[in-house]
Amino acid sequence: MKRVEMVYKPIGTALGLGGGLLASAAFKRAWKAIADEDDAPDPKDEGRDWTEILLAAAVQGAIFAVVRAAVDRSGAIATRRLTGTWPA
Repeated sequence: MKRVEMVYKPIGTALGLGGGLLASAAFKRAWKAIADEDDAPDPKDEGRDWTEILLAAAVQGAIFAVVRAAVDRSGAIATRRLTGTWPA
């Protein structure tokens, strides 16, 4: 295993966990703004309609994808700055 990969692996894991927490908080705030509810609908909630369930899933997926891309890219840039090599 290359030295850069050994350095980046634990950093990438920590960034991933932090990014997940950030994305979760961002989704919670976004859902509150969209639906004026504290919690997103559960897909198995019989009282919710398809539109609401799918909208919540789409918003959550988009937020998680954007946050993950931003965190991964930032981690790669930081690794290059520290080591001079782009992580694989």
